[in-house]
Amino acid sequence: MPVESGSSAAARQAKQKRKSHSLSIRRTNSTEQDRSGLQRDMVEGQVTAPSFTQQTDSKLPLSLRSNLLDLFSQIEREFENLYIENLELRREIETLNDRLTAEGQTFEGADLAKGALKTKASHSTSQLSQKLKTTYKASTSKIVSSFKATTSRAVCQLVREYVGHRDGLWDLSITRTQPMVLGTASADHSAMLWSIETGKCLLKYMGHQGSVNSIKFHPTEQMALTASGDQTAHIWRYMVQLPTPQPVADISQTPCEDDVDFSDKDEADGEAEGPNDCPSIRVATTALRSHQGVVIAADWLVGGKQVVTASWDRAANLYDVETSELVHSLTGHDQELTHCCTHPTQRLVVTSSRDTTFRLWDFRDPSIHSVNVFQGHTDTVTSAVFTVGDNVVSGSDDRTVKVWDLKNMRSPIATIRTDSAVNRISVSVNQKIIALPHDNRQVRLFDMSGVRLARLPRSNRQGHRRMVCCSAWCEENSTCNLFTCGFDRQAIGWNINIPVLLQEK
Repeated sequence: MPVESGSSAAARQAKQKRKSHSLSIRRTNSTEQDRSGLQRDMVEGQVTAPSFTQQTDSKLPLSLRSNLLDLFSQIEREFENLYIENLELRREIETLNDRLTAEGQTFEGADLAKGALKTKASHSTSQLSQKLKTTYKASTSKIVSSFKATTSRAVCQLVREYVGHRDGLWDLSITRTQPMVLGTASADHSAMLWSIETGKCLLKYMGHQGSVNSIKFHPTEQMALTASGDQTAHIWRYMVQLPTPQPVADISQTPCEDDVDFSDKDEADGEAEGPNDCPSIRVATTALRSHQGVVIAADWLVGGKQVVTASWDRAANLYDVETSELVHSLTGHDQELTHCCTHPTQRLVVTSSRDTTFRLWDFRDPSIHSVNVFQGHTDTVTSAVFTVGDNVVSGSDDRTVKVWDLKNMRSPIATIRTDSAVNRISVSVNQKIIALPHDNRQVRLFDMSGVRLARLPRSNRQGHRRMVCCSAWCEENSTCNLFTCGFDRQAIGWNINIPVLLQEK
């Protein structure tokens, strides 16, 4: 009988020892019933301790070992499912790869091998990435270039600040006749007329008993129309004499800022002494008293013989200026009105409301007074204004501005999305630029197609420090062609220089 050498016997014992101490998880083709049967036999004690010891010498209880086997079987099933899903995904990737190869021959003109399937997922991913880059390369480049042109060519310069009110400013307007002055309406119960060139207060109207919410000038005469929280609208005449212009302070031209955002300064930094020895008017020429709530806005109809007022009593009233009589009461809004505006050349009125709509009232035919409802915003419509053509531009608390065609009221022709609520907007007649005053102290400029042109500078030294309530364009003044006002108690005159080429883009 052959006798084993000592070295071979020691090697065999070590091998058996390693085998007995290893607990391997083998991939089997047994069914689920076999596994459950084995587990059941182990629980019932049919698997003896000596036979189980042949696989492992663990001292774990039988029930715990049964749970471990159950967990291992679940892990195995999960791996099987993942493996099957992986195979299906590989087949789909190969199909997509084949399709992209065919499309690559059509669009790129490359000589690709026909019928060859790429089986590697990494190669398919690269094909998809290349296809996406090819598809969107042109549009992405166009967007990036438009942003670069905007930030590098649009120049906005702060020219002058008009300080003197003791509370926030709600509205501002520029006269349509000579002498050209700036009018502001404030929550301090007053309205002021300012010299645009010098920033000096020329006249102060103090006839209202509540906040002055709106100011508009007569198209041909030296008369102003103001709306107030005292539930009235006043018409008053003014006579002003412009002072001698003073040289404008040397303020370097500043490209419109898009990224800089400084923190607030103290309110005291922007305060200044009120106007010195400013003449005042305390009695209105005409008082319109038909509303039962706050009169939030008012405007002159073309020709200046009638005015329209908008109130929180959910109605807009049309008055005759000469007789002060109520001609029409425009009802239909479900909630308070926020603004009203008249067309510069036609007898059209647009009213906006908190009911998320604005309405177009047509008085061109004396026998028929039609109304059209525009629905497109999801929050309060803060303002809606006419342009020279057949368009209406509306701004809302839903952070959007929409451009509408009066001939197609179902959907807007352009939508501008912003990051803050939009207040009383204005549209430049000559350049067709929309000025958007925001709750977040920003003022942004867009063209009629919704392309962003500029953002007015706002830092710790220039710009508004509180909510910007209103904007107004002045086409005839070369020094200041845009004015804004806000709750920092001041109005600001800006010089906006946007090249024609940039507007066309």
